[in-house]
Amino acid sequence: MKYGERGFTLMEVLITLAIVGIMTAVALPMYTDYVLRGRLTEAFSALAAAQPSAEQYWSNGRTFVGFGVVNGLPPNTDNFGYALSAASASAYTITATGTNSARGFVFTIDQNGARATTAAPTGWVTNAACWVDHKEGTCSH
Repeated sequence: MKYGERGFTLMEVLITLAIVGIMTAVALPMYTDYVLRGRLTEAFSALAAAQPSAEQYWSNGRTFVGFGVVNGLPPNTDNFGYALSAASASAYTITATGTNSARGFVFTIDQNGARATTAAPTGWVTNAACWVDHKEGTCSH
């Protein structure tokens, strides 16, 4: 009784490697983009939560000056640093500046709730009217 050779031919292995390579070339950039968009929501949530704190601070003292010195601003994280600028009796701007894997992104919110993406990495579109969460400039809601 004679048994045939067992195993894979070189052609079968090469075809399998080509298929895996093509799938990786398509899936990896999509996954990386997905993870980055998840990190951006960290800034969106923090800025949206800071606005009511600022309004509460203003209702207690009728000014935004001093807001965030002790409380109110979100704490800095691995992906974003937060800062208050242009604070006056009637106005403020809170800025989230990306660091590490979110480097290049800058999101803002002001006393009127106006959201803006003032900076973005190469390949991303900025928008003065919303927080961008997709490369083509689609806004987060």
